[in-house]
Amino acid sequence: MSLPLVAVVGRPNVGKSTLINRITQTEDAIVHEMRGVTRDRSYHRADWNGVDFMIIDTGGIALGDTDMFQGSITSQALVACEESDCIIFVVDGRTGVTSEDTDIARVLLKSDVPVVLAVNKLDNPDREDEVLWEFYSLGLGDPMPISASHGHGTGDLLDAVVRELPEDAGDDEAGDEISVAIIGRPNAGKSSLTNRLVGGERSIVSDVAGTTRDAIDSVVEHDGVRYRIVDTAGIRRKSQIDEDVEYYGYVRSLRAIDRADVVLLMIDATLGLTDADQKVAGMAAERGCAMVVLINKWDLIEDPDRRDEIRELVGDRLEFVGYAPVISISAKTGRSVHRIWDAINTVYQNYSCHIPTNQLNALLTQLRDFGHTIVKGSKRLRLNYVTQAATQPPAVSYTHLRAHETVLDL
Repeated sequence: MSLPLVAVVGRPNVGKSTLINRITQTEDAIVHEMRGVTRDRSYHRADWNGVDFMIIDTGGIALGDTDMFQGSITSQALVACEESDCIIFVVDGRTGVTSEDTDIARVLLKSDVPVVLAVNKLDNPDREDEVLWEFYSLGLGDPMPISASHGHGTGDLLDAVVRELPEDAGDDEAGDEISVAIIGRPNAGKSSLTNRLVGGERSIVSDVAGTTRDAIDSVVEHDGVRYRIVDTAGIRRKSQIDEDVEYYGYVRSLRAIDRADVVLLMIDATLGLTDADQKVAGMAAERGCAMVVLINKWDLIEDPDRRDEIRELVGDRLEFVGYAPVISISAKTGRSVHRIWDAINTVYQNYSCHIPTNQLNALLTQLRDFGHTIVKGSKRLRLNYVTQAATQPPAVSYTHLRAHETVLDL
């Protein structure tokens, strides 16, 4: 049985992501004073007094806002409320009750999900009583004073949350899944593919580069196998990053690659293979990830000669990751997306495989017989013995006649 879900909601810039980081004891959620930094809903594992649960960070709800992203942000937050077992409604104790708070409270009152009202930014416990009475007008019960930045009151808040969670919730066996990070340049179609694989509007999709600002996890089961799909912010050179928020998204993307078993490298077919695509592939290769190369927006390339040119270019310029299978897809229409699952399983199996020592040494014998070796000046490398030292990624250790043991990544 999956873990219970706790959604953290509120209007923009009330400290939701700060509270998420406080509860999870991490820095996974991007915290910035800019309004609208959090856009998609992101899931983070947490526990309190032996009770495990998933906590959902959401973008700020702004009902009626006409911003190009705000409608999707609000929709994502409301979906989080619908699927959760408990809602933490965060308000700003410094500004008092606003019309936006009142509008959100009306929506939450119509829900069957229990709501815990958290009045944030109350850093001085001696003045709490002067502030709290105003928030009773929201009709959501006793407001709980907290300071997410300092940790004051968060223990009492979590006590209240845990009391609302179902007692029969089980463990989701975290870690018993294949972690798959979708990486690539901005606007390559990563969020569209995430939604296609997950089977819902999990990430906000827009033609504007940089829409996704954080690494967003989704657990999905396909043909009896569990996958953790991670949609990441677009990666580009640090010199081209002009916002603090975008930099944090860049860092989160690198962290997502670090914890991934398999990466899906998205390439925009309409742009062809760029230097940035090569750089992203290099980052994943350096971190030892298994890889599948996806040429997205293939439906927009109608000229057969242009298609052949793109395939040849990908093969030539990504020769250093030539082990990665290449699939042409359209995340928007779903074309060939079903082939990705088999590709993930295949590369993960290779990533996790263990080759018997006798097979490796039989290959070594063949290499010696055919004269394949390394020559430096008058010196020639003569390998004597090889065995596999590690998996995920595979690595071998070998000895040669005039040196000590050396470890070599496959």
